[in-house]
Amino acid sequence: MQLQTDLPLVNSNLYVALRAGFPAAHDAIAVETEDGLCYSWRDLERASAMLANLLQALNLPAGARIAVQVDKSVEAMLLYLATLRAGFVYLPLNVAYQSSEIEYFIGNAEPAVVVCTAKNFGWVSKIAFRAGTQYVFTLNNDRTGSLLERAVQCSDRHRPVKRRANDLAAIIYTSGTTGRSKGAMLTHGNLLSNAEVLKDYWGWRKQGEGADVLIHALPIFHVHGLFVAIHGALLSGSKMLWLSKFDPKWVMERLPRATVFMGVPTLYVRLLAESGLNSTTTRNMRLFIAGSAPLLIETFSQWQSRTGHTILERYGMSETVMLTSNPYFGDPLQRRGGTVGFPLPGVSLRVRDEEGRSLPTGQIGGIEVKGPNVFKGYWRMPEKTAEDFTADGYFRTGDVGKIDELGYVNIVGRSKDLIISGGYNVYPAEIEGYINELPGVAESAVVGVEDADFGEVGVAVVIAKPGASVDPIAVIGSLKSKLANFKIPKRCYVVNELPRNAMGKVQKNVLRLQYSSEAGR
Repeated sequence: MQLQTDLPLVNSNLYVALRAGFPAAHDAIAVETEDGLCYSWRDLERASAMLANLLQALNLPAGARIAVQVDKSVEAMLLYLATLRAGFVYLPLNVAYQSSEIEYFIGNAEPAVVVCTAKNFGWVSKIAFRAGTQYVFTLNNDRTGSLLERAVQCSDRHRPVKRRANDLAAIIYTSGTTGRSKGAMLTHGNLLSNAEVLKDYWGWRKQGEGADVLIHALPIFHVHGLFVAIHGALLSGSKMLWLSKFDPKWVMERLPRATVFMGVPTLYVRLLAESGLNSTTTRNMRLFIAGSAPLLIETFSQWQSRTGHTILERYGMSETVMLTSNPYFGDPLQRRGGTVGFPLPGVSLRVRDEEGRSLPTGQIGGIEVKGPNVFKGYWRMPEKTAEDFTADGYFRTGDVGKIDELGYVNIVGRSKDLIISGGYNVYPAEIEGYINELPGVAESAVVGVEDADFGEVGVAVVIAKPGASVDPIAVIGSLKSKLANFKIPKRCYVVNELPRNAMGKVQKNVLRLQYSSEAGR
């Protein structure tokens, strides 16, 4: 997908738009860390300018990638802003990635610069230099490292490099649950269009209007924390209470001083375990947002009961940033649990079957989307890019869902998670919904494993609530009165925890592998 380019004299560099959102009071606090360190808006401008000048002084080729695998810190955010300013391409990498994964990403993206923590410099630099990377810097979460040592010698004044809306701003590698990860190419226009829509749709309040204060407790190697949270705060000139990692007690201490919180469902579950969570501690909050993984109805309802606030669920992905959202304005009861709301302004969303026919209301099919936020394509994968776009320009998300009679979008699962048992389609999310309502069940995941008779059969993996006992046989028995026989899992296992990625999503590929082995034994 190609966005229309701007006129040559228009600078569509994303940083220019973000910088325009900074409040006039440049000495006001923009970011406050958990250890009390404060950064003003002027600090963000000056520090990112110094880092941008450093990057430009390296005489990197046009479109050079800056790969970053560091612990979360304000300086890491400043490096992202500096990369935008200097007109290069930002490539964030999960801090959990190990040598074989980093070798793939660096080999595939061929970054001109790699930034890592000092403790990983030895092995990361070997991989980077072997792949042809010109520079490797270190950056630690205590404001040390060779990157900052070099940048401090640079000017704190910098004019953002001119970029068109269609110029590449970032590459986000997908989680790669099936096959190798793919690099989603996001442009300055993709990111800015989405940030501006969300600023209005979620009612971000600027300085002087009862300004918002965001608790930033998410990692910044992912779309949720890097783009949705940071762009929202910067574009509206909102202060961030910055946590290097999520800690429920730290969040509880900051809730009375904040107005906005974004989290994955796991974070809400952990906050609900805090006895002090109530309507008093959340009295100043105006918005709780959840995404990156499905939010259980039980969590949604408990949060409503305990705090008086209704969580707003939304839906997005690496290739598109945000696509849909439950409404913010109006009656909070319009935020319906178990749904991800409506397509955002400018986003066209449709549900189609495998033959490409549009499906009527309530029928399950593949979700396809189109809009200015949809990515440019996969890095160095033209065939995969062509395969994932329809002839009329819609991106096939790989998600399966439906649109109900009121227009709410419901995500049923990923197409790769679909179980075909005896020729019938089985959607795991439907079965999980029933299991999660059973007494004593905290959470469940259903996956398909190979079967000689049916091709595939479902396996249910269940976590019990603290102090509760769940009988696997009873779980399957209870489903028989609620679901067609072909949907019933053939086996059920009760476990202590489910494998998850860094954003809290259950790794069903790991479960499939594990329980295929169980079946073999």
